[in-house]
Amino acid sequence: MTATAPPRASGIGKTPPGTSVSEAPKLLRQLVFDRLGMMTDAARRGDAVRLVIGPRTMYFFNHPDHAKHVLADNPGNYHKGVGLRQARRALGDGLLTSEGALWREQRSVVRPAFQSRRINAQADVVAQEAAHLVERLRAQTGRGPVDVVHEMTGLTLGVLGRTLLDADLGAHSSLAGAFEAVQDQAMFEMVTQGVVPLWSPLPKQVRFRRARRELDRVVGLLAAERTVEGGDDALSRLLVSVRKESDRKLAARRLRDELVTLLLAGHETTASTLGWSFYLLDRHPEVQRRLRAEVREVLGDRTPTFEDLHRMPYTHAVLQEVMRLYPPVWLLSRISQEDDVVGGYHVPAGRDVLVSPYAMHRNQEFWGPDAESFDPSRFEGSGAAQRPKYAYLPFGAGPRFCVGNQLGMMEAAFVLAMVLRDLRLTKVPEHRVVAEPMLSLRVRGGLPMTVHAA
Repeated sequence: MTATAPPRASGIGKTPPGTSVSEAPKLLRQLVFDRLGMMTDAARRGDAVRLVIGPRTMYFFNHPDHAKHVLADNPGNYHKGVGLRQARRALGDGLLTSEGALWREQRSVVRPAFQSRRINAQADVVAQEAAHLVERLRAQTGRGPVDVVHEMTGLTLGVLGRTLLDADLGAHSSLAGAFEAVQDQAMFEMVTQGVVPLWSPLPKQVRFRRARRELDRVVGLLAAERTVEGGDDALSRLLVSVRKESDRKLAARRLRDELVTLLLAGHETTASTLGWSFYLLDRHPEVQRRLRAEVREVLGDRTPTFEDLHRMPYTHAVLQEVMRLYPPVWLLSRISQEDDVVGGYHVPAGRDVLVSPYAMHRNQEFWGPDAESFDPSRFEGSGAAQRPKYAYLPFGAGPRFCVGNQLGMMEAAFVLAMVLRDLRLTKVPEHRVVAEPMLSLRVRGGLPMTVHAA
């Protein structure tokens, strides 16, 4: 692929090099079928590229300084962009898609539930859920394969329910399937730009409407079952917040939007990270052996506590490297509100601006010529401190930095430690693992693995 003319100077910055008109069909196909390939191809062109698809122009940035400007230095000029804008029809105005005063209010409501002191106090709950998972997997030793993604989804929903909602989500087995339909619809909305009515009889729309009704039902049950006032969990805080609304329909919709967003974002990203972790550890037995040795030395045969997180640095390095190669949030999309200059490049108002952690984490300038390889030692010693802060964005950056990152990291570390201490998971040989960039970067079609004693 060859870019058009080199950047030209303008009064407020240079114009980034752009794709040619003849490349628009390929870019459109990539947007629909190969979004990761689209990000990778753009990164090969340079750190700032205009992607021209017909009348639409997207500004792709792949340098830490550019990411810092868009996400942290001038975030007020960049609202949620392609994908998440269209996802609003699927997800509503929850914390993931809302803007401005509504977003600030929503974040202020749920943020106390994610405070470090409260999350640290939930370590025993996370360890209990991880122990239940180990027993379920152990029961499959010597039997047929289990879908690790399905198991991780069940685990993360269980943790989310107990830690953030003070609720048992085990009775709502339909949640995983409903969220898959919501993600499918959100991506469909992005590709079609919302031109297909939600009432359409297309199978995808029918499935989405059924999923939304199911989510509404579960949210209603969770709210109705809450009898204790004054709790410090996210559900209690949300109920107090929406009861201030005089419009009952608006209050019900706000509660639904917030809970659906919290449930989706709270379980999907960690489940994806754990799935990729078991896949990569199976492919790199030397890393698995070292991680297992660390866990056995630190934990012995007991369950982990919050203090153990600081005693397992290699486990943490493994997770960081997993999220470098397969960041749960693979794309941070924004739309510029006013003209701006990013790294010397002019960005007009109303343009889609793309920062892709998936591409940034493979930038050889910051990660070396072996950026595509799995090497947890990147996060050991002084090497990590020498890299620019914004070269690594697994949880985003700036005001919209993921509020649940601490819980997700503790959950992932405990699960890896407890599963790999006693068990070994191996991928079914004939199964092809493919990354699927939805709202999170998940494993397409699941991950069948067989369970063995370690």
